Amino acid sequence: MKSIVTTMGSMMLLMVCMNAAAQEEHASSHSKEEGNRNVMLNAASANGPREIQIGLPSADVNVLENGLPVTYATNPHTLNTLWRGDASLSHQGLLKIAETAITTGNIGYAVNSFTQLGEKGFNGTLNYKSNHFGLQEFSLNLNGDMGKNWFYSVNMYQDFDPGTFKIKSTPYQDRTQIYKALVTKRYDNNAGEFTVGYKYSNSHNVYNYATQSAPFIYVGDGSVKEYGKFKLGTTSYLPTENTMTYRNMRTGQLEQTTLYDACLNRSSELSLMNKYRFDNGLEWKVVARYDHSRGAMVYQTPMAIIDLKSQENQAAYNYQFTDIDGKQKAYEGQYVQTRMSCLNAGTIDEFLFTSELSKQWRNSTLRLGLNEWFYNIDYCSNTTMYDQSVPADGSYAVRLWDANKRDSYFYDFNKNASEYYKGHENKLALYLTHDWDVTPKFNLYYGARLEWQSLNGENAAVKNAAGNYVGRFADYHLGATAADGTVISPVNLSYDWLNYDLSLAATYKLTDNFGFTGDFTYIVQHPKFEAFAPATLPNTDKISVPLGRVGIYYNNAWLSLTSMFSYISKTNNNSTLNLQHGSEIKAAPLSYDIQTWGWTTDAVMHPFKGFDFHCLFTYQKPTYKKFETSVTFNDGYTGTINATGNTVAEIPEILIELDPSYMITKDIKLWTSFRYFSKTYANINEAYYFNGHWETFGGVNWQVNKRLSLGCTVVNFLNQTGAKGSIAGAELITKDEAKDIKNQIMTGSYLRPFTIEVNASLKF
Repeated sequence: MKSIVTTMGSMMLLMVCMNAAAQEEHASSHSKEEGNRNVMLNAASANGPREIQIGLPSADVNVLENGLPVTYATNPHTLNTLWRGDASLSHQGLLKIAETAITTGNIGYAVNSFTQLGEKGFNGTLNYKSNHFGLQEFSLNLNGDMGKNWFYSVNMYQDFDPGTFKIKSTPYQDRTQIYKALVTKRYDNNAGEFTVGYKYSNSHNVYNYATQSAPFIYVGDGSVKEYGKFKLGTTSYLPTENTMTYRNMRTGQLEQTTLYDACLNRSSELSLMNKYRFDNGLEWKVVARYDHSRGAMVYQTPMAIIDLKSQENQAAYNYQFTDIDGKQKAYEGQYVQTRMSCLNAGTIDEFLFTSELSKQWRNSTLRLGLNEWFYNIDYCSNTTMYDQSVPADGSYAVRLWDANKRDSYFYDFNKNASEYYKGHENKLALYLTHDWDVTPKFNLYYGARLEWQSLNGENAAVKNAAGNYVGRFADYHLGATAADGTVISPVNLSYDWLNYDLSLAATYKLTDNFGFTGDFTYIVQHPKFEAFAPATLPNTDKISVPLGRVGIYYNNAWLSLTSMFSYISKTNNNSTLNLQHGSEIKAAPLSYDIQTWGWTTDAVMHPFKGFDFHCLFTYQKPTYKKFETSVTFNDGYTGTINATGNTVAEIPEILIELDPSYMITKDIKLWTSFRYFSKTYANINEAYYFNGHWETFGGVNWQVNKRLSLGCTVVNFLNQTGAKGSIAGAELITKDEAKDIKNQIMTGSYLRPFTIEVNASLKF
């Protein structure tokens, strides 16, 4: 739920690389995809694609399958519950920013994937992956022909992932099943093909809440150390209890669920694909998909930490817990942490349709496309608060309650970040691209997209008689009555906007080896439906994103190099910060701008036979513009943030990527990947920061024979431990206040721990 998580926690870096594979393209035409990027080599997740970062707040992760987004919106239906880079895919690549903008209207790079269709004969691929924590992942594709140009392809994916530490709510942190079946009819004379496909997925994305946070000691110099025996990444910070009590936003009834059931995602999809090549060279592609699903995501967001041993708190609290025998006992630990649980779920119906005509001539390619994307959702986020222990001995946390205030674990139902919206969003777009070799030395690529966006539905951004937003309060739900007498009832929404995207790229070959390259993309958007989920309406002004890059490239027999300067900005970012003062939490909506200047140099070297070396260097300066908000708490204290001019939280100024590999023999490849992230700020006011760190990968791949390949990968082989991202509940802390804060317990995200993975692929 993006609106309840500090937006800075989803910031992305500026990695505006024009890689060496693309450099070779400059001599001929504009490629749709980037090279030199292993999108599945991920330091943040064991099962999802790598997030390629561009210096802006994260939008939806863009992943396409067969030319359509895997999911229209990733909240509440996350990508990993629907898509995996498994044996069912015949191709995976990375679309460039301009191509993503023109064909989808979204910002950033996009993973581009295509489903494996049936081929002649009988063919199979069995992939297997495991790690030393007990992961078991299987993927099987079988395809073949049925005669008379009819073909089939079926796929099964199974994931049993216990994570890197044991939890009590379920034996697995990820339990995902995906099944696909496709039938293809190929036309005579190689004129094209028609495919009907069905996909079913069932996924419990427990890792989303199980790995969100952990306690550590913030030393004060940008480093952290362990809190007692708690090991970051390998010790659970979830309470042992699995049940959750919440108040239904729609009905107002108190209900119970388990954390495992609350994050159930289920989807049924029907797709149609058609390709046809006319005698005059015109090619027509059509793809359509209908999806009926339940999307769900659970957040267990850490909030305030209370020191019960401090002089001011010793008599203020009376925390209790229930022991294994069901007896009530006094809690004698030093720290208590407040958690906000957000149970996001929605029933979704999607219909996505894209039709595209293209024609290729000797020196140019013209493409005309149409998108009709319809998204219908009934969504709410039920939130509840509870307190838990912060065990220093590495044991499981337990839920607590303050007997001075309440007699149960859960409180403040729907008070802080509950959400609701219902209705549909429709996007109808027309796009055009032209890739033109004007001369043998000059290539020009340009494109445009015109999009009509329509929103219709309702939400719960309710105003009182004075015209002020009521905001959320304890036991908030549709039909509730606020303290001022306002009855909470749905508010109708209706918006129509015209969006557009423009893109231009040019390459000039000064010599056979050296040339100039540049591109410019300008995107105009408006808020998506999910931006209307909080207690206030978002800024509905246009969101503009200009991206410009200019630089040089050089190629020879052993070196391919590109160096570019870049600029990117985005206006009217909508966000909601959860600001804390004492034990109280208030939501503060805001709209702000971001701009980033950057310099990137990317090179691929082949100094001697068998050895390849890819390196990437990025310097960037992302800053906030017009970032101001405030909120008044119940005790009269006004929390104010003015971050205008500050460096964007969580984004490093320097990023280095080093990827050497060596073919020991023609069948055995040894490779490593080093990624360096410099100092990052852990809150918006630049009060806390984390020192730079390395993310490391390494492995060996062995092509045993034409059918069997084996591999071993080590994640974080330097075994770096530490925190990253933002610090929970720290947004109002200023630089002056933080100067004297040393060796204090805090909570936040952490680096993925040392992991050994093995994999095998058998083709038959």
